[in-house]
Amino acid sequence: MTPSQSHPIITEGKAQFQVGSAFYRAQSRLGRDLAILAAAVDRQTRGTLRVLDAMSGSGVRSLRYALEAAADFVWANEGNPELSDLLHHNLAKGLPGDRFQITHRDANEVFFDCYQQRDFYDLVDIDSFGGGAPYLSTGLWATKIGGLLYITSADTRTTGGHNPDRSVQLYGAYARPHPASHEQGTRLLIGSAMQQAAARNLAVRPLFAYYNGHVHRVMLRLMTAVPWPAQQYGFIGYCHQCGHYQTLSWRQLGRAVCDHGAIAPDISPQPLTISGPMWLGDLHDGASLTGMIALANAWHWSEAATVLEIMRSEATLPPYYFTLPEIGRRGCMDIPKRDELMAELRDRGFQVSRTHFDAQAIKTDAAISDCIDAARACQATRIHHRQHNG
Repeated sequence: MTPSQSHPIITEGKAQFQVGSAFYRAQSRLGRDLAILAAAVDRQTRGTLRVLDAMSGSGVRSLRYALEAAADFVWANEGNPELSDLLHHNLAKGLPGDRFQITHRDANEVFFDCYQQRDFYDLVDIDSFGGGAPYLSTGLWATKIGGLLYITSADTRTTGGHNPDRSVQLYGAYARPHPASHEQGTRLLIGSAMQQAAARNLAVRPLFAYYNGHVHRVMLRLMTAVPWPAQQYGFIGYCHQCGHYQTLSWRQLGRAVCDHGAIAPDISPQPLTISGPMWLGDLHDGASLTGMIALANAWHWSEAATVLEIMRSEATLPPYYFTLPEIGRRGCMDIPKRDELMAELRDRGFQVSRTHFDAQAIKTDAAISDCIDAARACQATRIHHRQHNG
């Protein structure tokens, strides 16, 4: 596609570019902002930044890595050769010729070529359509040890548990639907990447994981082999009867039932709806987030800083969340106010955080029965205040 005067010039960060017939979603900007921050912090630490943008589209990510994260070199690969003129126009307008190269090849071919040439990159960005599974393994071939791999999954129907057979096909895991399925999608993606890396005697750990309502994006750091994290790779069990979650190891699968705890002790134990295996450990690396937050504040990127602060507070909490509507429904009350409920749970000694996966949800180490009790206490306090002030 040849760039045209009639096509508007779009500005995102320091990048100015035309979109033409390339796919571009303005709503995904925050995911790109987070990647730029991670790349910039990593460059400050490691001293270099060479980026492989495997599915470049219009070139907006390539431009931003170079202009904002100070990438020394960017390889912009776009499988559609019809975007060649557009991509050359956008990159040449913003960058000197020795800081980028453009190719039009299949991404997997590029990854294998990098491995054969021993040409490894500090950051490999794979912004793929649909499920990201076809590129989880091959993307490792192009990533430098200690470097970053930014992977994608847009197939939220599969990761949300609505097509479990396909989740087995793509991620080697059986996904079932439950209220925290948005987080489940992220953990399936991480878990699959972990397994693929381990099969090559390597390891990955999440730097951060982000969900924007449509797409999961996970930034992973590639490392040499470390002991397999058996306690952090397992299953989530959900009880549709009472709303309780459990994490399960492989050895616990044969006796995976819910006794309902304090919610309904008179009901006999029920089988759990089980999803997995998946990553059960921390979703975000605290030290990395601290550096990204500092940079976001310095750059006055308030939206990114706000999301990163939420990520930092949710990072170490259990691998699921409770939605406020579910707490209200199970407690036979109005939907509780999030901040009031969080304050009450903290007063009772629990850890609790907002979650970026769902604005109407909380992450906590409390059981759902504790959340319901706390919500009822909040409701009683509000009623008392209305009666007293009335």
